[in-house]
Amino acid sequence: MSATTQTVSVAKNQSRPKQHLIRTLGGSLREYKKDSLLAPAFVAVESVLEILIPTVMASLIDQGISGGSMPAIIKFGVILFVCSMFSLASGFLAGKFAAIAAAGLAKNLRKDQFEKVQGFSFTNIDKFSTGSIITRLTTDVTNLQNAYGMMIRMGVRAPIMVVVAWIFSFRISPSISLVFLACIPILAIGLCGLAVIVHPVFERVFHTYDELNNVVDENLQGIRVVKSYNRESHEIGKFGCISERIFKDFTKAERIMSFNSPLMMICIYGTMLLIAWMGTQQIVASGNNAALGLTTGDLTALVTYAMQILMAMMMLSMIFVMFIISQASAERICQILNEESTVTNPDNPVREVVDGSIDFDHVTFRYSDSSEKPVLDDINLKIRSGMTIGIVGGTGSAKSSLVQLVPRLYDVSSGSLKVGGVDVRDYDLEDLRD
Repeated sequence: MSATTQTVSVAKNQSRPKQHLIRTLGGSLREYKKDSLLAPAFVAVESVLEILIPTVMASLIDQGISGGSMPAIIKFGVILFVCSMFSLASGFLAGKFAAIAAAGLAKNLRKDQFEKVQGFSFTNIDKFSTGSIITRLTTDVTNLQNAYGMMIRMGVRAPIMVVVAWIFSFRISPSISLVFLACIPILAIGLCGLAVIVHPVFERVFHTYDELNNVVDENLQGIRVVKSYNRESHEIGKFGCISERIFKDFTKAERIMSFNSPLMMICIYGTMLLIAWMGTQQIVASGNNAALGLTTGDLTALVTYAMQILMAMMMLSMIFVMFIISQASAERICQILNEESTVTNPDNPVREVVDGSIDFDHVTFRYSDSSEKPVLDDINLKIRSGMTIGIVGGTGSAKSSLVQLVPRLYDVSSGSLKVGGVDVRDYDLEDLRD
């Protein structure tokens, strides 16, 4: 096989988890699919109403206040009030359903991961490590919950606001609306550049979180040994070193993402200055006459639309930040959900254990297929039912590994292990362990 073919093959294998990312996570929505659809629907209604309000306000100023018509003021005032109330109600319902959907997704993801871990063999657990599994069940799920809540609200609201507000501003003044088109690519390029730079940093942070949890787990499990040998300062130093790494990585990531705010401010104030300059010129040229060109009410609406578009872009920048953080978390969660246990039930399992006799027949065991030396090598041992035996050996001599092969917490690498005269791999797992 050529080097090029190997590279393509590896790239395809690495991209598979990303291809199934949405499908895997979407399976955990289940009973919260309805809330996940209602939230964007109410967000869309709220967004459209918010965009209509500046147009009504422009009519109120031009036909009512500037025209000195009280009926027009009352008419457009009532329309403005009704739109505001419907927008408020839609926003409230959108927030409610988005919160339910995000919290429900997080609940199901924790449950699905925990159930999956319960079926793992020790080989699977060793692959991820205890600290890594804890991080995936807590921090990673919380990151995904926050990101999902933002996506079904701001992720729907921002594009609608940008597109519809630009259409309304184009109807008022095609020349001024082109300012927005010049601003959007600048923001998009800047935000995408920040996302590409900062994503590897967040991936590294989550791996460091795993190490931190492992250090805490080891310290708490061996607390008696730590105190007996007066190793508290050593353990504090280990913990402090990993905490410092997390601090530095997060500081680096936030320092990079801090460029997001200045970029937004430059675009916002630059757009406002251009709109004010071009708008006043057009108002002076038309003499504030709607039939001849731009009016004061139109300029007010344009400024409002500019703020809506730029605030929507700022929302998108916030979503980008959350997406960058949650992407690494989502990939780690999917690794747990897509992991298959190395110990599974046979098609037709034996459900009755006749007696407690144990027979090791040329058993060899390795923790990993890539291990140079086996942990147990060619073990032959017969234990009659009812016997009480002791297994003696120094630390690291595989006493625990030998015992863990009996209930199939690990599977033998070669040879056979029988309980009650039947190979343990032929038993139903629950019946064997009971």
